[in-house]
Amino acid sequence: MDHLRDTARAPDAPGRIVVLGIGNLLWADEGFGVRCVEALQRDWEFAPHVSLIDGGTQGLYLIQHVQEADALLIFDAVDYGLAPGTLREVRDDEVPRFMGAKKMSLHQTGFQEVLSLAQFTGKYPAQVLLIGCQPQELEDYGGSLRPVVKAAMGEALTRGLAELARWGAQPRQRQAPLAPRDAVTLDELALAAYEAQRPGADAACRIGDERFLPRTEA
Repeated sequence: MDHLRDTARAPDAPGRIVVLGIGNLLWADEGFGVRCVEALQRDWEFAPHVSLIDGGTQGLYLIQHVQEADALLIFDAVDYGLAPGTLREVRDDEVPRFMGAKKMSLHQTGFQEVLSLAQFTGKYPAQVLLIGCQPQELEDYGGSLRPVVKAAMGEALTRGLAELARWGAQPRQRQAPLAPRDAVTLDELALAAYEAQRPGADAACRIGDERFLPRTEA
């Protein structure tokens, strides 16, 4: 990835660049998008005009970030109907902007509505890239990414970094550790801590986790 450091900003490169990770960390592979942004921030630094955002499940509250972006990179778990862990890129006008019979994104925030509203207001990014990953498991509350989906993160980040470099984000490998206060995710929800703290199956039902849904005594 060292070649990314020397990528010159193209004359027509956009101004404000926003990187959004969409999804819910608490539902297994639904956390793919957020984990990608978390990893980007942990290992890379970018030019001042680049914002990395844990979009979580904020839905329409993300509208301001979309409106301010000249270029928008989205990481998300997407049901493409493909094999688990498969990555697929969708660009610009191909990114769904309106609700259809079937949601493109798996979570319930309706990010298509966010894009549609931004377009309606006339403040829509000139360039949009969605890097989506086909999930394997969603019905595991408190669970983490499945191995096949976690393995896909490396390629997803490689693709995202290449696009960010082309857009003029000036990615460079981080030299000093990220300060916890600056992290997009809380320390307790960072991938390593999140996985290490999860109780075994004998102590926590796989449709619930006492860290988030405390058990009650009968």
